[in-house]
Amino acid sequence: MQKAVTNPNATFGSMPVFMTAISTILGAILFLRFGWAVGHVGFLGVLTIIIIGHLVTIPTALAVAEIATNQKVQGGGAYYIISRSFGLNIGGAIGIALYLSQAISVAFYIIAFGEAFDAVLPYLPFEIDAATFKKAVTLIMMTLLSIIVVIRGANIGMKALYVVVGILFLSIILFFMGTSTSQNPTFLFRETTQNPESFFYVFTIIFPAFTGIAAGLGLSGDLRDPKKSIPKGTLWATLIGMVVYVAIAYKLTISATPDDLAGDQLIMQRIAIWGPIIPIGLAAATLSSAIGSILVAPRTLQAIGFDNILPYPNLNKWLSKGKVKDNDPVNGTLVTIAIAYFFVVIGDVNFVAQIISMFFMVTYGAICLISFLEHFAADPSYRPTFKLNNWYYSLAGALLSFWLMFKMNLTYAIISILIMVVIYLIISKYRPERRGLEKLFKGVVFQLSRQIQIFVQRANKEEQEYNWRPFAVCVSADSFERQSAFDLLGWISHKYGFGTYIHYVEGFLNSTTYHQSKKTLDRLIGRAKGSNTRVYIDTVISPSYTSAIAQVIQLSGISGKGSNLILFEFPSDKPESLKNALENYILFDSCKMDVCFLNTSLKGFGYKKEIHVWIGRHDFHNANLMVLLAYIILGHPDWKKGFIKIYSLVPAQETEEEKKKWLDRIKSGRLPIAPGNVTMVPFKEGDHKESIVKQQSHDADLTILGFSSEDINKGIDRFTKYDNMGNILFVNAYRKKEIE
Repeated sequence: MQKAVTNPNATFGSMPVFMTAISTILGAILFLRFGWAVGHVGFLGVLTIIIIGHLVTIPTALAVAEIATNQKVQGGGAYYIISRSFGLNIGGAIGIALYLSQAISVAFYIIAFGEAFDAVLPYLPFEIDAATFKKAVTLIMMTLLSIIVVIRGANIGMKALYVVVGILFLSIILFFMGTSTSQNPTFLFRETTQNPESFFYVFTIIFPAFTGIAAGLGLSGDLRDPKKSIPKGTLWATLIGMVVYVAIAYKLTISATPDDLAGDQLIMQRIAIWGPIIPIGLAAATLSSAIGSILVAPRTLQAIGFDNILPYPNLNKWLSKGKVKDNDPVNGTLVTIAIAYFFVVIGDVNFVAQIISMFFMVTYGAICLISFLEHFAADPSYRPTFKLNNWYYSLAGALLSFWLMFKMNLTYAIISILIMVVIYLIISKYRPERRGLEKLFKGVVFQLSRQIQIFVQRANKEEQEYNWRPFAVCVSADSFERQSAFDLLGWISHKYGFGTYIHYVEGFLNSTTYHQSKKTLDRLIGRAKGSNTRVYIDTVISPSYTSAIAQVIQLSGISGKGSNLILFEFPSDKPESLKNALENYILFDSCKMDVCFLNTSLKGFGYKKEIHVWIGRHDFHNANLMVLLAYIILGHPDWKKGFIKIYSLVPAQETEEEKKKWLDRIKSGRLPIAPGNVTMVPFKEGDHKESIVKQQSHDADLTILGFSSEDINKGIDRFTKYDNMGNILFVNAYRKKEIE
């Protein structure tokens, strides 16, 4: 297989790109359907079509010029650009659709070539049905063109292209020199024929005239300097084509009636100073466009084969094969000829035009989307020498392209998108190792998250405490010993906040500990993929637990804000592990952080159903945070069958008063708890809170208790008096939270 899909002897410059593009722009549609379009939608309607068409093609031309100057462009044209920007899987799906449109375009231009022979029918020495005669002409021309291209390749095609483009411009000049077809020509710009076709149907038929951009791109593998030739040739062809369109639409409007324009597809022949030049020009235009398409399409298919896009290795190898001398895609040309023959036999210009329009519109939209995403992603490797200053040109081109698809023909639009989706799924199935949609959005997601983090940081100063949501962080050296802390952090951060899980690696930062931390991180991420969590995971290397905690609580984390809640975990059978957290409590208090200690037991979180919240008279600051955390945990799917029970420890004489307060809170909607799930627990002098809690919440799946800063001085004994229970979460709020 060749090393690249380029011609090693490439000598083409900007002129072949310009010629290929302009011959398509000023091609079959201009001669056969422009007058018809003016007749059906009027001059202003055609002017609108020209403007809308160029609102798509000009951003595409600018995007092509930009993307082409950012990278080395090899063979395959638009396919190469798309695949190297979107990735081979997405590029392959779009590339196959692009190739089909290019191959079908060959048939379209050959069918249009046959229409030029309407003028020959009166001079034939024998009688023959017009459709039969034109079908014979198209098949003969398709055969001759196929033989020439297969034998001589791109060089003979390009030489012929120069000749036919010269004839094309001559015919347009003689058309402008012509006069009106009637004594009182219509000069009403809005006047149309009776029973006109809809605007978007006319647009669909006319749009192939705007596809010259892709035609010029297809020669990328045969260009001496693609970065220079593609932008220059494409932009000049687009601008000149737009001026000629407007001028011809105006000339048609002032030279014939709408009925004449709509009823005579060769009306330009009756207007030109020398009528026969129009069929000759039509033949030249269609032939040049057919040559351009039959040169471009096989090169796209060759590049697709070279990239092993298709699921059949031998077929890819066969398609990528080129001539030894110039890498001319012989096999790709044979496939293109076969497809073109099929549609030549169909012979319906309007039908083929709709198919071409749809696939090209998708391609143009994709190119504009690439340019927009490259700008938005701000990838440092994206440094084109031709710069599009405003990204919204590309975004507008992309949105307009996809919107027009559905306005032009809803059925065709849906079918074309489904075809590409199916192609993409097939390619992704056989090439799962290649990047697909994730490459498309990676840079965009990065920029969005970056902007959001900056916004959140700036808005943080204005945020009031009643808008509290958890920005939680957990530091643990026992990540692979117990899962409970990681799970709890995941539940807290699933819907209402952010969670950052930090694995502590003890030691000084050096090559050994650095590699150890990276292996640990990969292992943690791999384990997290198997759970339904949305937690950011990282590691920290530090010589002591205290210094590690000091580092962690100063970081902004994934949320773009500083953490406001820190979680530690200690097992019931190893309570001394809580000592590190207790000794560093002063750090949390200094940073105004809420603190949670999770006491894990053999029972774990049980059936993830009952959450018991115990609120005592000393939990003035803690109460609302405890309830909020319980409510937040229930928001996770793992707790979808769960419910909250609140136990309020109050002096016996205050039971009724306290119960009324709780019921008022529930009725006002401030607590998402059923009244029956609130229990007043009388508390008398001499009662032990621990015994009461163990009795009521022995079977709870999670018990939430409050603690104060004074409890820290009591050491680990304060948190180890609840044996034989499920997991217990001890909560200390820096300040009281509001439940709105």
